[in-house]
Amino acid sequence: MGRKILAPGTLISPLPAVMVSCGDMHKANVLTCAWTGVINTKPPIVYISVRPSRHSHAIIMETGEFVINLTTSKLVRETDFVGVRSGKDMDKIKQCNLTLEEASVVKAPVIAESPLSLECKVREVKNYGTHDMFIADVVAISADERYIDSKGKINLQQAGLLAYSHGEYFSIGRKLGEFGFSVAKKAKNKSYNRNIRKDGGKQ
Repeated sequence: MGRKILAPGTLISPLPAVMVSCGDMHKANVLTCAWTGVINTKPPIVYISVRPSRHSHAIIMETGEFVINLTTSKLVRETDFVGVRSGKDMDKIKQCNLTLEEASVVKAPVIAESPLSLECKVREVKNYGTHDMFIADVVAISADERYIDSKGKINLQQAGLLAYSHGEYFSIGRKLGEFGFSVAKKAKNKSYNRNIRKDGGKQ
C-alpha cells in the first residue's frame, strides 16, 4: 500500500484536551480547548486558540487572563460537556459540579479537580482566520500534591491524563521511554537490551 495525498488540514494528533477557566471567582466560565501548546521554555510561553464566537473569548479579551487546567480520564465527561455547551446559556461549572479555587497570581480561578493548572497572562492576540490565538506568559503553576514526589518532581504518569484525537478522547497509556533513552549508556538500558535479539525481535 502506498501513501495517499490528502487536502491540507490540521491533522496533528493526539492533542491535550484541557479545560480553560476564565473570569474570576465571582463570575467564571470554562471551555474545552485542544488547540493549545508550548511556544517557548524560558520565559514559559503557551497558547490557546479560541473561536471569536465562543463566550469565553470575550471574557479573555477583557481580562487578559486565563488558566489552563489539565484533564484526566475521570474528567472526560466534564471536559466534553464544557466544550459543547455555552456559558451564555448556563453555569457550566455548577452543572458539572466542578470546584473552583483562587489562583495565586491571576484572577481567573483554578479547577481543583485538575492535576495541574497553569496560570496565564495574555501578551499578544493573533488572528489567522477561524480562531484567535492567545499567546500568554505562564506566571504560576499549581499541582495536586499527590503527583509531586519527595524531590519536588511532578509525576503525572499516575494521573490518567486525557488526550484528544479527531473528535475522540483517549486516556494516555503506558510509558514507553523517557527523553534521551535512545542514546543513553548501555548500562542504563541493560535490562532492556537483554530482551532484544540481534535481529531486533524480543526473546
